[in-house]
Amino acid sequence: MTKRILIITAVATSAILTSCNTIAGIGQDVQKLGTSVHDTAVRSSN
Repeated sequence: MTKRILIITAVATSAILTSCNTIAGIGQDVQKLGTSVHDTAVRSSN
């Protein structure tokens, strides 16, 4: 079970790191996600 979790974590981490070349890229992705969530919340409340 622990080995399976470790493998899943490693695969997920490598997928994330290959999609964002730098830490700044990860920050930009998180910021875009936050903006999307915020915009959706604003639209839903109107």
